[in-house]
Amino acid sequence: MSQSTESIEPIAHITRSNPTPVVKPTVRQWLLHLGLFLITGFTTTICGVLMAGPDLGAWNMTPPRNAGFAGSLLMIPWLYVATVARLVRFTLMHPYFLGQGLLFSASLLAILVAHESGHYLLCRYYGVDATLPFFIPQPPLLIPGTFGAFIRMKSPVPSRRALFDIGLAGPLAGFVVILPVAFAAVLTLHHTPLLAGEASGSASGLTFNDPLLFRLIARWFKVDLDNSVANSFYLAAWVGALVTSLNLMPVGQLDGGHGTFSIFGQAAHRWIGIVAFVAMALISVLGWMWHGSPSGFLYVVLLAVMLRVRHPQPEQMEPLGLARTLIGILTLIVFVLCFLPFPITIT
Repeated sequence: MSQSTESIEPIAHITRSNPTPVVKPTVRQWLLHLGLFLITGFTTTICGVLMAGPDLGAWNMTPPRNAGFAGSLLMIPWLYVATVARLVRFTLMHPYFLGQGLLFSASLLAILVAHESGHYLLCRYYGVDATLPFFIPQPPLLIPGTFGAFIRMKSPVPSRRALFDIGLAGPLAGFVVILPVAFAAVLTLHHTPLLAGEASGSASGLTFNDPLLFRLIARWFKVDLDNSVANSFYLAAWVGALVTSLNLMPVGQLDGGHGTFSIFGQAAHRWIGIVAFVAMALISVLGWMWHGSPSGFLYVVLLAVMLRVRHPQPEQMEPLGLARTLIGILTLIVFVLCFLPFPITIT
């Protein structure tokens, strides 16, 4: 998941006339962030390859029956590393699967880079000291191969307009990249299988439910989403839409929380966040009952944590103006297009 402000200090003594100096990243910092980005590129590529169809079960990567419980437990790390190594070797020997993995990785990382760049560039514009984006890789074989990305603000936000612009620049920039990926996803659904179980016609597994954006594109081009097989573009856009909608939740210091605070003020921000948390808790229970998916409870935990993080008060609470009000409405539309009350169905 992407967050724009993990840490913001209260504004008590900094004004426009005395801004905090913005420190340029050092070579060491560039290397650190580039290294995390490259590792994330590797793990997302492996994820894309895995979802394109290789059957890991055919590799017989199971502990010997006579190993006993303790022996089997000790062999788990070795089996995991051996499985990843075999998948990498398989990928290098099969250019088709490598291409699908790279398509997924490049599409997803493009969305995340656009999102975090929106935050970072607006921080630079307003003189807010912030880190370069941190990309967080997942261990290989996990979906989607990354825990997202974030930047950390190291100085206060100087004004209400700056808070609004920095908070919403990320999801809007990410959505600009999601759009072409979503079009590519819908228009190429019949080309590449996403999961081995789906490719073989299995009735069990995961079903990725479609956000409204996908449904509108499919209706426009008369594509039957329900009877199509997803592909690398689809999952990348799907994850990007999910991350965007989650970040636009009007809670705490999520991007949507920044927008809500800047538009409605501190008291309304608090109550709107509570209502959003209660609504997501209810949706999570319904998701478990109707779709067999416990994933919604992870979002509830995240929102509960964000509710406990105090949002700072910008020193200047000047009017936002008509243009930013219209951008706020546009952002709400983006949220509706990306939001999935029940992202996954488990059968």
